[in-house]
Amino acid sequence: MPATTKGLKLVDILTTIVISVVFGIIYKIWGPLYYAVKPFGFHLDQLIYGMWFIAASVAYLLIRKPGVALLAEIAASSGEFIMGSEWGLEVLLYGVVQGLLAEAVFAAFRYKRFDAFVVSLGAVGATIGSLVMDFYKGYIDALAPWNLALFLIARFLGAIAISGVFAASLVKALEKTGVVQMLRPASKDDYDALDR
Repeated sequence: MPATTKGLKLVDILTTIVISVVFGIIYKIWGPLYYAVKPFGFHLDQLIYGMWFIAASVAYLLIRKPGVALLAEIAASSGEFIMGSEWGLEVLLYGVVQGLLAEAVFAAFRYKRFDAFVVSLGAVGATIGSLVMDFYKGYIDALAPWNLALFLIARFLGAIAISGVFAASLVKALEKTGVVQMLRPASKDDYDALDR
């Protein structure tokens, strides 16, 4: 389905913020789960890390306009911060960097593709953003090479599974309910379907 008009309207911004508030709450709840699986080792925590990128993917698939992924990640990380994130202001920096790199991927496709492949690549971009921040913090480079490889593989796979495949499936399920049509104007395909 083609994208709608390029510019963000107030309804797009408000919808993105509402989506992000919901995911901000999920992000806050996700923190304890992240720490709960950490003791099991094998970087299982990294397999669920991708949840922190999902706001960008879902907002992009729903709104389908430039800037939405970045806005969604910033708004979701802000919501998580306001609710008392254990990471403090740091979550805002992560949100900006992750949102920028996810947005860069969508821009590379000129905001014309809205499928699991593209949002999976967006999740890869957000993952790279999170890793840049982690390297800046200085704890990842202390890992042994084999352990770092396991860490990276787990984070990328988790991001693709959660913020790529799961996000696309979630939006597809929402589209089947008809709720999403309230967010997008009727397309030429919609009008053509009426003539059949």
